[in-house]
Parts: sequence; structure tokens; C-alpha cells
Amino acid sequence: MECATKPPSKPSSNISNFVSKFAKVCTFRSIGVFSTENPSRHDPDSATLTEDSSDATEEGECDVEKVHTHPLENLPKTIQCGDIEIMRLFDTVSALKCAYVKLQEAHIPYDPDKIKAADELFMARLESLCKIKRVYKEKQFKEVDSVSTRSALLLSEIQVLEKLLENLKFQLKMKDTEMLSLQKELQDLNMTNRELGEEFRQKERENMKVSSLSSVEDVFKAVSKAIHDFAKPLISLMKASGWDLDQAAESIEGSAVYSKRSHKKYAFEAYIAQRMFNGLPLQSYGVDRMLKWDDSFDALIRDPHSSFANFCRTKYLAVVQPMMETSFFGNLDHRKFVSNGMHPRTPFYQAFVKMAGWVWALLGIAALSEPKAKIYGVERGSEFSDIYMDSVEEVNEDMIVGDRGISRFKVEFMVMPGFKIGEKVIKSRVYLSG
Repeated sequence: MECATKPPSKPSSNISNFVSKFAKVCTFRSIGVFSTENPSRHDPDSATLTEDSSDATEEGECDVEKVHTHPLENLPKTIQCGDIEIMRLFDTVSALKCAYVKLQEAHIPYDPDKIKAADELFMARLESLCKIKRVYKEKQFKEVDSVSTRSALLLSEIQVLEKLLENLKFQLKMKDTEMLSLQKELQDLNMTNRELGEEFRQKERENMKVSSLSSVEDVFKAVSKAIHDFAKPLISLMKASGWDLDQAAESIEGSAVYSKRSHKKYAFEAYIAQRMFNGLPLQSYGVDRMLKWDDSFDALIRDPHSSFANFCRTKYLAVVQPMMETSFFGNLDHRKFVSNGMHPRTPFYQAFVKMAGWVWALLGIAALSEPKAKIYGVERGSEFSDIYMDSVEEVNEDMIVGDRGISRFKVEFMVMPGFKIGEKVIKSRVYLSG
């Protein structure tokens, strides 16, 4: 609906046309201008074109049916927010209808002043309706503008986030590339470390290889001394515990003939050596790591589950019998500790570990020798040979071989086994009898 300008005081053809069109649009009840039964009869309380009715019309009162029957302030809160504008629109349309009725009444009878007043009132009501239309359009424009603004902001934020996402993707790709490069570098380093480790172990093996007989001989002598040193406390404990040493020596090497009673100590040394070397092939067993330690017991404590620790546990249980330990200490605590993988810090066990460390070293070095060493033993009753045997006691060389070149001595028992490295021989230690 277009908002018209204020018409002149007298109705014109344009106003008549507009009013005619508006009359077709507006629908209302019988306005009471004329009665259908008696056109000339009027309600005594209300004249058709009196000043009072005019004033009432100006105040917005007419007989047109109201759109709503309750004032706006009495509306429920649930409809005041969204529907109040529609209510106002209905009120404005109703007032416009009333103004149109007044304009019609002013023409019958024709009264220019009333027509002018009714026309002004009608145009005012029409202007109010146009104002509502403008406000509605402005509100729509604001809503559209607000939505557009929010959309623009969201679009801008999305664009920023998309740029950030692309940047993160690029950084992730760079990190992946860096990770692949680092993985390749790590693989190369691991391969280099393996090669260097293998080279180091090879050089270590070469260093450990015995190319001269003297190296193995030195360790062999150390082993002989270590067994001799451990036999001393073992014999002392047997004496203190009331053992019969003669009977004990007889149980080790029965029917052996001793030139001196003190030589029976060699039977105990032979017992220890036989138990320590029995059942073990020549292998390095990681002896290179153990040899780095100055003290065997220190190496054992630092790695109580190593091959050397297992060697000590096995050999202790073989050398020191339960009956011996019970007579020595009155209990089997050493045995229980060792059986459970522990190593007691007693002087007796430390002395055993020191001796076991030298035996372990000899087996390992002999296994690393070039050519590889072989261990050999000597049976009882064998003729003495100075090529393969050494006597634990000094013997006059003139007495060793008789007139016919046959040895006058027999082997009573072997104290230490011998080693053969290629053509070189590390002589076994034996006890001889004439």
C-alpha cells in the first residue's frame, strides 16, 4: 500500500478513486450510517453527522468490529515479544476503517468541513499504516544486514581457520618429512653402530687371541696358585671341624702313595681342580667382560645373573658338599643363598669366587687362542713324560729316566689338567711316586 500525500480540502477524483479502491479491500460490518429498514430514521442517541460523532470518530471510536478485545498491556508475556507488532498493525487497520467510514458519512449530506476533517483523519491513519510498513521494512533490512554481517564474520573466521588448517597440514607434512629423515638417519646410525660393534668385537677377539704360549701359561700358573690358595682355608676348616684328613685324602685318591704326609694337600687340590674343570667345554662365555674387573667378586656383585655368576653357583655346589658346609658353619646358609641366585659376602665364599674367576679366565682365554686350545688329562699309573707333565714336587732329572730311557716314576694322580695349543703344550701338573 502506497502512502498518499495530504489531499486538498475538497475531494478530488484521485481521492475518490483511492477511496473506492480502499473500500473494496476493507471488509467490515454494517456501519450504521443508513438503516436498511428506514433510511430516514436515525438512532436518537447518535446522529449521523453531528459534532459529537465527529469527535468520537477523531478519537478513534466507531462501530467497526475491533480486531482484539483486550488492551495490549494485558496480553500474555508469551505473545508480547513476537506478536505485539501484528496487534498494532490490526489496531491501525481498524482505525483506518473507522476514518474511512467518517469520510463516507461526511458526504451524506455533503458537508465540506466534515469532509475535510474526515479526509485529514483518514490520511493520518493511512500515514500511521505507512509508518508501520516502513518500520517493518527497516527491521527486515536490519535483520538481513545482521545476518549478512554474521555470515561475513563466520566466513572470515572460516577462512582464517582454513588458512590455519593449511598451515598445520604443511607443518605436519614437514614434520613427517623430518621424521622420515630422522628415521633414516637412525637406521644408518644403528647400522654404523653394529658395524663398529662388530669391528670392535673382532679387534677385541684378536686382542684376546693368544698367539704366544706365554699368555696362557701365565693364566695357567695363576689358576694353579688360586686353587692352592683356596685349598688352604678348606683344609683349615676341615681340621677345625674334626675331619680326619688322612681318611678324607684316601676318599679322594684311594691307595695313593705319598712320599710325605704333607703332600696329601695335593689330593685336595686335585679334588678342587677336577670339580672346577669337569663338564665344561672351552668357550669364552663373555670372559672378556669379566677380565675388565680387578676383583672377581666385584664383577659378580655388579652382575649377579651373568654367565660367570651361574658358573660360580654351579661350581660352588659341586665343590662344597652339604656335609662339608654343615660341619664348617653348622648350617647350610651359604648353599641356600647360592642356590637362590645370591652371593654371600663371607670370606670363605669370596675366596672361592677369586679362585673360580681364574678358572673362568683360563677357560675363556684358551677358547680364544689361535689355534684353539685343547684340554687333556693324565690317568693314574701313566709313565711320567716331561713333555706333557710337570711334577708338583721337584724331582731330580737324573732320577726321572733310567738306564734304558724308561721313566722310573708313575703318576699317582693329576693335580691340574694340561692344554695343547697347536704344537705348543702347557704341561699338566701331576703328583708322582717312585
